[in-house]
Amino acid sequence: MRDDPAPSRPIRAPAELAQAGLVDPARAAALEAVTARYAMAITPAMARLIDPADPNDPIARQFVPDLRELDARPHEREDPIGDAVHAPVEGIVHRYPDRVLLKLLHACPVYCRFCFRRESVGPGGEALSQDALARALDYVRADPRIWETILTGGDPLAMSARRLREVARALGDIAHVRIMRVHTRVPVVAPERIDAEMIDALKAFGRSVYVALHANHPRELTPQARAACARLVDAGLAMVSQTVLLKGVNDDPEVLGDLMRAFVECRVKPYYLHHADLAPGTAHLRVDLARGREIVAALRGRLSGLCQPHYVLDTPGGFGKAPVAASAAEPYGENRWRVTDFQGRAHDYEDPA
Repeated sequence: MRDDPAPSRPIRAPAELAQAGLVDPARAAALEAVTARYAMAITPAMARLIDPADPNDPIARQFVPDLRELDARPHEREDPIGDAVHAPVEGIVHRYPDRVLLKLLHACPVYCRFCFRRESVGPGGEALSQDALARALDYVRADPRIWETILTGGDPLAMSARRLREVARALGDIAHVRIMRVHTRVPVVAPERIDAEMIDALKAFGRSVYVALHANHPRELTPQARAACARLVDAGLAMVSQTVLLKGVNDDPEVLGDLMRAFVECRVKPYYLHHADLAPGTAHLRVDLARGREIVAALRGRLSGLCQPHYVLDTPGGFGKAPVAASAAEPYGENRWRVTDFQGRAHDYEDPA
């Protein structure tokens, strides 16, 4: 963590990284090729956490561009989870029967180097036009199966509170939409944005609101971030977590366990641990699936049940999330199971049913 003051505004160019002492000036020049391809922004809150003396700093790995991002592999995809396959109208992704994504804008306060939408997000990323938003809301109104609407993007909390309030009220007027979920990094990367006006905008939905907080390392849960989470929860908004399993960031049971415990301390229920998607230029950040299963298995029994996330893979091609954690119970013979406890010991179980 830096002892000197963080920059007072987001860092958006390699030259600014060098000015802030986060990269060597010679390296900054080379990184221009990366930022010409993929957006970069690092908020003051995140810049403050980066230790420039640590070449493997886990915060820097998430936000500071890397030349390896230009190494796109044949199996990587511009749309790795298949959003386009399930986009009936602009702004809507309808992959599961009872819920839709509503992609309100294509801009974020920070740009993660592993982002699965990195081909479509960036500074100045346009918000849905009023006409496109109206069509998206009409789509939600027309399908009574839609019980939950998930605001995403980009980061919906990068919008003005006024615009967010308009969307929340419109969704609240749709009787069959009972849940509004908001996917965001803002409470961590720009906690000052979680103010009374933003909270009132979320509450304008009028029913149950869940804020899904994306964080990947325990250092991200700073006192300021914890206070932002407290403001949301104290206002009656439920919180769950999202984390991406990343090499050199959280691919260690102790680090991942500390993060899950930090979430629970903040009254944020661990929800999804995502296996990293096949986004272009992200191979250096992906953990192999076998190692991911080992890490998640190491959490079982050693951490409270409150701290256990669902380890999932978004199946390439648009087929949805699949649980990929190793099973603790395997069948063998008639009505017999081999059950493995949290210390790795195997036990026989005969199912009386």
